[in-house]
Amino acid sequence: MERHHEPVNTTCACGCALKRIGQDVSEKLDYTPGVFTVERHIRGKWTCSQCHTLTQAPVPAEIIDKGIPTSSLLAQVLVAKYADHLPLYRQEQIFGRAGLALPRSTLASWVGTCGVRLQPLVDVLKAQVLGCAVVHANETPVAMLAPGTGKTHRAYLWAYASGAFEAMRAVVYDFTDSRAGEHARAFLGDWRGALVCDDFSGYKASFALGVTEAGCMAHARRKFVELHVANKSTIAATAIEFIGQMYGVERDVKKLPPEQRLQERQSRAAPIAKALHDWLIAQRTLLHDGTATAKAIDYSLKRWAALTRYLDDPALPIDNNFDEQQIRPWATGRKNWLFAGTLMAGQRAAAIMSLIQSAKLNGARPLCLHEGHTCAFADAARTPDRRSVAASMDACGLSETRDSRQGCVRWALTEIEVKLPLHLPRK
Repeated sequence: MERHHEPVNTTCACGCALKRIGQDVSEKLDYTPGVFTVERHIRGKWTCSQCHTLTQAPVPAEIIDKGIPTSSLLAQVLVAKYADHLPLYRQEQIFGRAGLALPRSTLASWVGTCGVRLQPLVDVLKAQVLGCAVVHANETPVAMLAPGTGKTHRAYLWAYASGAFEAMRAVVYDFTDSRAGEHARAFLGDWRGALVCDDFSGYKASFALGVTEAGCMAHARRKFVELHVANKSTIAATAIEFIGQMYGVERDVKKLPPEQRLQERQSRAAPIAKALHDWLIAQRTLLHDGTATAKAIDYSLKRWAALTRYLDDPALPIDNNFDEQQIRPWATGRKNWLFAGTLMAGQRAAAIMSLIQSAKLNGARPLCLHEGHTCAFADAARTPDRRSVAASMDACGLSETRDSRQGCVRWALTEIEVKLPLHLPRK
């Protein structure tokens, strides 16, 4: 927008007419609050004058059957709720200030439908994550309303992410009503790779079935940090120093090719790990069972093989921090929306968050309007399934082996406006 400013009087004080000889231009940043527009879809009726056959363009595929929201509005609601952590009641207030009455019950219905529509793409994303040789796993509690009681009980959100060194960066969330290990086994299915996780017992059954356990050095370090904070333990301080040296090596080798990373770990980190292990054993013999220091040392010694497995496998990271970072958006979100209304609501939220967070991991903005792309998801919109979504991705030139920054999630979230299979026909 341009605003022109000219003198009120173009006559000089001496009586001569002023002549325009140039201009100075300055720019200001302005903001327009949410603007709603109405799209009118006009479908012409055509008939044959001979046989009276009536022809009309088909009704465009819609996310909300016979609903009023476009994919842009739905994307805005989803991103505001799950990326910006705005509960629906706040969005209702924001829309109200813009002059549109949208009850939160309506918004909640839209979100639920979008979660269902998005699930086929999440299933494709899950298959890609489980196609990795290394997978991260973590879980966090989420409050969920108990049916018929009006009270909440503890449900769990599980985060399964591609390996920190994998070319494809993605995370898939799984919302369950408990922390039982059966949920992890159900998600992983027949997958038999290396699982980077903490010492939660729910994963043990998977290890018995052939999954390789890769421990988290950050958890081991945390035990010593807590011990040092509590009583300034010199043993804890020494252990922290050893582990710090191992992390120093990791910082140096993180971006190296796998072969070189392995070589550096073997030559630099392995001797440090051996020295730490020998020292921990020596210290443990001097301690009584049950003391805080003994417990901290036992945590590392009992899990030593898993904690140091990364030294022999360049595809493994030193810890599970990558996956813990994928839990943080949920920790922020639950401070705002407080609880999940039902198990199904939590599962739909997990589907939406899987796609938004995976987009962020690949450098994509969670809401970006792009024109000029034909959406191959349109035909799959009404009856979405894994095969139709995968075929749509292929039709758009989205090979699963392409560079991660051009992978399915980045493409879906940016070039079809984060609407993923949400986005249906182009305008």
